[in-house]
This record gives sequence, C-alpha cells and structure tokens, in this order.
Amino acid sequence: MRQRDELKLVHIASTVWFILCVGYVLTLALRQAGANWWVVFSLSGHGVLIVLVLISLYLFAIFRGISSSQNVHVEHPLTSTTYYAAFYVATPLLGTLAGCLGMIGERTPSQFLLGMAMGTLGVTFLVWVVVDPVIGLLELLLPASREHRAQRLAAARALREQKQKDRENLLAEVLAKEDSARRSWHEFLQPQAETLARLLTAENTDLERVEQEAVGIGVSAWQTGGLTCMRELRNMAIAICEQNENDKAVVDHITYWWDGIGNWRVVPFCIAP
Repeated sequence: MRQRDELKLVHIASTVWFILCVGYVLTLALRQAGANWWVVFSLSGHGVLIVLVLISLYLFAIFRGISSSQNVHVEHPLTSTTYYAAFYVATPLLGTLAGCLGMIGERTPSQFLLGMAMGTLGVTFLVWVVVDPVIGLLELLLPASREHRAQRLAAARALREQKQKDRENLLAEVLAKEDSARRSWHEFLQPQAETLARLLTAENTDLERVEQEAVGIGVSAWQTGGLTCMRELRNMAIAICEQNENDKAVVDHITYWWDGIGNWRVVPFCIAP
C-alpha cells in the first residue's frame, strides 16, 4: 500500500511537470510567432481549466491502472512489477534528465529550458505511446500469458453462465411456488368465490350489506395472499357468474367494492369480458 501511494505521488509530480513543459513549449512557440503576451495570457486562461479537467481524468485513469490493472502477473510478468510501474510514472522526469544531458554546454537559458522541455515531451511520448503498448502486446504473446488469459476468460464466461442459470432457476422456483399457491388458493377460495358470485348476481336491495360482506371477503383474501390472491378470487367469482349466466357479460362490482383494500385500486371501465 505504501509503494502504491508513493507511485501516485511520483506520478502527480511527473504529470504536473509534463503539463508545465507543454505549456512552456506552446508559450515559446507563440512568442516566436510574434504573439503578444496578452494573447498568450488570454489563451492560457481557458487553457488552464481545460488542462485541469484533462489532468483530473488522466490521473483517475492512471490511478485505476496502478491499483487495479496489470494485476494478472502471469499475463504481464514485466509491466505488473513495481519497478516497471516506477519507471512508467517517472518517465517525464527521466525525459527531463535526458533533455538536460542533451543540452550540456548550452549557455542560453531559454534554449536550455526548451531542450529540457522537448526531452520531457519526446521521452514521455516514446514510452507511453510506443514502448508501453509494444511491451504489453509482447507479454500477451507469451505462451504462459496466452494460456492463462484463455483460462481466465473461460472461468469468467463460466461464472456468467452459472449466474444466468441461477437466475433462471430462481425465477422458475418463484413461478412454481406461485403456481402451487394458486392451486392451493383455488380450493381454499372456492367457497368465497361462490359467495362473491352470489352477491354479484343477487337481486338484493340491501346494497350496504352486500358491499360489507364483499369487503370482508376481500380483506380475508388480502390477508391470505395479498393482491395476487385477491385477483385470483375475483377471477374465480367472475368465471362462476359467467358460467351461471351462460357466458353473459357481468358487471364487475367487486373491483369497486374492494377499492382501498391493501394495494387494490379501481381501474376504470371494469367490465368483465
């Protein structure tokens, strides 16, 4: 953990230095092209915000790479080592050193700084864009890396398939339990369904008593199996009514009687087909 923290600090320093070198080269190029300082500062004002956003995104990606990627040591025997990680994050600083060595004997401060900055940019580009991808590709071509990668991908695929099977088995188990519950409810709810069917078709002027009796049956169904049980009981009662009335359409008063019981809500135009 301490090594990772040190690598992150080194990478922050090297990245900040890399951005400063880029800014110095761009500023020097603008000045040599004849741009005034106010033009340089006006461009840098917007550029600082863009650079900060890019640095934040870049550091986030690199930190994830240092902490989580290249962690398969068999597939990446070189790039997964701490020594390579230290070399990678310190590349801008090593480029600065190379630029300094290349500018030995230069007496002009601006040219010396330019050589140092160009050394930083050149070495960083060479290592990060060319050398590191090539090394990673060569590592993946090793027999041990290819075999381990194939096994790892196969294990991941098998794990996904197993999770999918577990979800399907769980769904099938839930559906089976629901079907079993409905069958058991059918026997238990038959007398109540017949009572509801009688209340639907009875020519009774005491509507308040009829509704109270229907509400009591609905509450009992809700306590037994919730909304699913209530739907099953309602469908059974409607089916009994249609059978007794020779498949004639039946006005679904049950839906209105049960409005407000548990999750049961009135749906407009509740006429049984």
